[in-house]
Amino acid sequence: QVQLVESGGGLVQAGGSLRLSCAASGSIFGITEMGWYRQAPGKEREWVVVISAGNSTIYLESVKGRFTISRDGAKSTVYLQMNSLKPEDTAVYYCFARVRDITYWGQGTQVTVSS
Repeated sequence: QVQLVESGGGLVQAGGSLRLSCAASGSIFGITEMGWYRQAPGKEREWVVVISAGNSTIYLESVKGRFTISRDGAKSTVYLQMNSLKPEDTAVYYCFARVRDITYWGQGTQVTVSS
């Protein structure tokens, strides 16, 4: 079992920045990758970014160059630095962690970008 706790969401004006954190606990040594999805009102959940155990990263095209994912040395916490935010980035952001074929989810954190 893996537990994920997110923090760092909030309200920001367009062009601003936020940093999200996701702290993992429990059976973290089995985690192969972590990342973030987001879900905007009335839309399906959308994958945003993933980081592997080897620190390889893949980003959604629309956030490339604006968002940066990183993880701490112990690999138990991942961060999502979001710069140049746009109103279309408004969503609930969910952290995830994968252990073999099981995906664990955080509770979600709201990010609202005003125009």
